[in-house]
Amino acid sequence: MKMKQVIVVRQDLNMSSGKMAAQCCHASVSAALASKKAKISNWTESGQKKIVLQVQDEESMTALKKKCDTAKIVSCIISDAGLTELSPGTITALGIGPDDENKIDRITGSLGLLK
Repeated sequence: MKMKQVIVVRQDLNMSSGKMAAQCCHASVSAALASKKAKISNWTESGQKKIVLQVQDEESMTALKKKCDTAKIVSCIISDAGLTELSPGTITALGIGPDDENKIDRITGSLGLLK
């Protein structure tokens, strides 16, 4: 089974590149730590494939999280601590998986790549 992890970032926040990178890292690590050991092992052995996608706003991200929950795919919402660019509690990113690539694609396949 092909495994991957997806990180989704909000585009309406106008985060700096560094801030966005940090939020993506938080999402990746948090979702991986919440995953089962067997999935992490399979994903790690296959190269830790990661894809970073974008959504327009918090509402879109929340809807995506609900789809992951329904599909029983591990996902973690990241809320900012508010120490630099954003207000405390601002939802910035969503980490999804690692899990079966096809399973994740059914939820995230329509989203665009982060540019």
